[in-house]
Amino acid sequence: MKINIHVTFLPHTDPEASLAFYRDVLGFEVRNDVGYGDMRWITVGPANQPDTSIVLTPPAVDPGLTEDEKRVIHELVAKGSYASIVFATDELQELFERVEASTAEVLQEPMDQDWGTRDFAFRDPAGNTVRVQQLA
Repeated sequence: MKINIHVTFLPHTDPEASLAFYRDVLGFEVRNDVGYGDMRWITVGPANQPDTSIVLTPPAVDPGLTEDEKRVIHELVAKGSYASIVFATDELQELFERVEASTAEVLQEPMDQDWGTRDFAFRDPAGNTVRVQQLA
């Protein structure tokens, strides 16, 4: 049996800023851009991985959420503690320099971790924590 990650979701608070970051800084291709009223879902992914996508989605728009639940989700997104993702690259330093030159908040510069990986961390335009590991 083979199980792949096909789609994952990250919240955005500014669709244009998230689109520009994931497309222009990380180099992802835009696969879909769907608006509905004042909401927008943008699907991006690495060009060399057509079966793996990230949907940048407005937070707390799921039907059935109470107003209190929506408020809590928005608070967590604002703190940067609602969602995270880990990427891997064979060009860690080059990607770090692109991220550092952008408006992203760098949380950790590239460093060797005790568990055997080299990585760095930053927050995307919505505040999501993104870690990037060096591929072996």
